[in-house]
Amino acid sequence: MNSQPNIPDADGFYAALVKAHGGLTDAQSAELNAGLVFLLANQCGDQSTLLACIDAARACLGELQS
Repeated sequence: MNSQPNIPDADGFYAALVKAHGGLTDAQSAELNAGLVFLLANQCGDQSTLLACIDAARACLGELQS
């Protein structure tokens, strides 16, 4: 799993992601996020990498709550 910045235009990607959520309800926003996760997971296609990403994301939640 690569946890280092790897997106050539991270700010542009973030802006596009925020724009995609514009005008959506919380439920629609959650659906968009879920769909995006599944599309990106399919692009990755490596089960062990995906499971490591799930673990890392859960660990980040603990850090945010501390």
